[in-house]
Amino acid sequence: MTAIKSAWSAVGGDPALLPRVSTVVRERALQARLPVRELARSCVGACALAAAELGARRAGLTEVPGVTLDDGAIATAFVSERHLLVDGRAPVVFAPLSRFWRTADGWVRTHANYPHHRAPLLAALGVAEEDPDAVGAAIAERSSLEVEEAVYAAGGLAVALRTPEEWAAHEQAAAVARRPLVEHERSDTTRARALPSLDGAPLLPAAGVRVLDLTRVIAGPVATRTLALLGADVLRVDAPQLPELADQHTDTGFGKRSTTLDLAADRRAFEELLAAADVVVTGYRPGALERFGLSARALTERRPGLIVAELSAWGAYGPWSGRRGFDSLVQAATGIAALEGATTDGPAGQPGALPAQALDHGTGYLLAAAVLRALTEQLEDGRGQGRCVRLSLARTAEWLMHGMRPGPKESPAYDAHETADAYDAPDTWLTERSSALGRLRYALPPVSFEGGPVDWARPPGVWGADPARWA
Repeated sequence: MTAIKSAWSAVGGDPALLPRVSTVVRERALQARLPVRELARSCVGACALAAAELGARRAGLTEVPGVTLDDGAIATAFVSERHLLVDGRAPVVFAPLSRFWRTADGWVRTHANYPHHRAPLLAALGVAEEDPDAVGAAIAERSSLEVEEAVYAAGGLAVALRTPEEWAAHEQAAAVARRPLVEHERSDTTRARALPSLDGAPLLPAAGVRVLDLTRVIAGPVATRTLALLGADVLRVDAPQLPELADQHTDTGFGKRSTTLDLAADRRAFEELLAAADVVVTGYRPGALERFGLSARALTERRPGLIVAELSAWGAYGPWSGRRGFDSLVQAATGIAALEGATTDGPAGQPGALPAQALDHGTGYLLAAAVLRALTEQLEDGRGQGRCVRLSLARTAEWLMHGMRPGPKESPAYDAHETADAYDAPDTWLTERSSALGRLRYALPPVSFEGGPVDWARPPGVWGADPARWA
C-alpha cells in the first residue's frame, strides 16, 4: 500500500477518491535518508482530499474537486517557522539549551524553549544559571539514561539518543506500534449542529464550524491553522500563566483568534464556548486536561455530537504516556536522529535530524484530515454522532520508519503525476502581508484543491488579545 493510500485509509477515506489526487514531484525537496517527502505528501494529501470531499458534500457537487500536491509548496510549509519574517526579523527556532549534548556514554537531547521547562532542567543538573558550558559539563559526567530520568523526574525534558533497535526494544515503542496511525472512537451521544449548504467562491469546506483550539507548539496549531484556512472559526485558548513564544504563535496563528482563560477561575466562560463548539482539538499530554474534566468522554457528554481531536507526543498508552514531548525529542528517542546522523559529515556517532520538524507538521495535517473526515461522516450518517480521533508524534514516527517504502528516490505514490524542476526556489511559495504584529513574510498553505482557498482570510494577531467568544 502506497503512502497516500495508507494516510487516506487511516482517516477513514474512500479509496475510490484517490484518483482525484495528482502531484508535482520535486526531487530536492525534504531530502533525507528516511522517506520524509513521501510522509509530507501523504499527510497533506489526505488533508486536501478530506477538505475537497467535505466541500463537495456541503456544496452539493456531483464530483469531488481535484487535489494537486506540489512538493515545493509542501516542503516550504513544513519549515514555515524558518521562512517567517516579522518586519524583516527572523525568529529564533531553538533556545541555547535545546540541543544534543555529549554524555558519558552517548548523547541526550534536551528541550528548554520555555522557562517552565528550562528551570527544572537546570535544577536536575545542579546548574544555577543558564550557562551552556556548565550544562554541558554536568551532562558529560552522567550516562544518557541517567540524564533522561533525572530531568524528567524534575519536570524537565531530556531524551537519550537511541538506535532504532534500542527503541524497538522499549516498552513504549511496543505500545505505540500496536495502535493504528489514527485512532477512532464514536460516542453514544447524537446532536451535532447541522451545517448549512455552501455556495460562492472560494469553496470553504469548514465554513461555520466552530473549533475550540487547546493546543500549543507546532503539531496541534498546524492542524487548527489548516481548519482556519478552510473557513472554520478557530478560537485558540491558552492559560494566562503559560505565555506562548511570540514567533511560534505568529507562525501557526494565521486565520485564528487567540484568547486566554484560566480553566479553574474562568470555568463559566469556557463552558459557554464548549456549548457552542463543533470541534475541540487538544494538544496537551494525556492526563493534563483530565483534572479539569476535559477528557474526550467528559467533553462529548457535556456537548453531544462534539468531535474531539487529541494529540500527544508519546501516545495515550504505555509507560511514557504521561510524559511531555516534542518533535525533536521523539526523533531522538525513536532512532530517527541516529539514522539521520549517518548522513552528516560530523564526528562519528553525531546525531542528525530530519530536514523539517516533519513529525509535528505531518501529524498536524493528518489531524486536520481526521477532523474533516469526521465532519463528513456526521453529514453522511445523518445522526450527528460524537467522535474522537487520536494521534501521536511517536506513532507518526513509527509510520515513517516502518510503514512506507524507504528511500528519497522512491517514485511518486500517486497514479497521476509529473516531475518538475528541482526544489530550488522556495520564494515561489512565500508571500507577504501587513498585520497588527508588523509586516509578515510567511509560507503559503500547501493544502490545494480546485476552487479552494489559496491563503488565510486573516493574519495572526497578538497572543491572548481576543475576547473569549465565538465570532
